[in-house]
Amino acid sequence: MCSDSEERLQKQLRFILEIDQEKNIFRQTHLSKHGRNENDAEHAWHMAIMAYLLKEYANEEVDISRVMIMCLIHDIVEIDAGDTYAYDEEGLQTQKQREDAAKERIFSLLPEDQKQELVLLFDEFEANETPEANFAHAMDNLQPLLLNNANEGGDWKEHNVRSSQVYRRQSMTKKGSEKLYAYTDALLQENIRKGNLQE
Repeated sequence: MCSDSEERLQKQLRFILEIDQEKNIFRQTHLSKHGRNENDAEHAWHMAIMAYLLKEYANEEVDISRVMIMCLIHDIVEIDAGDTYAYDEEGLQTQKQREDAAKERIFSLLPEDQKQELVLLFDEFEANETPEANFAHAMDNLQPLLLNNANEGGDWKEHNVRSSQVYRRQSMTKKGSEKLYAYTDALLQENIRKGNLQE
């Protein structure tokens, strides 16, 4: 019979192995230099590093460790729910329902205290009301935009995305960082001028 500490470790290791599946969830965004589609784990890692490096541009003082954990866990639910493209109107209608079910299954693999801790962080990110969640969302918006810009708007072109759609999504970046939103706006205007993004 397992001791409590052994059972705890087994649960933690089961969760750790389960989230390896995030590497199999591919996004619509392509890696820079016209690489393959990136996966969710790469996206989350990139966001976490960006958050640490760009923290000075947050609108408010943030607990950067909380921001980084939010970045790292925010797409774990896509192991079950799949990636929902930011501009897929039909998919967005069922996204929350799919992700809530995934959240319960996947985080329930952990010991109860860690499950509650990560669920609270996940829900905080989704609610997008705290300075930390706002800044994490700014990273979630900026990261694919940087890749798309590096690829001459390839993903926007492939999906016939219009500038109004991108601006609607990027408008949330302002809540986390006015400075990074200004940079985003300049990038978008440049891509519109180049014909990489339809008006």
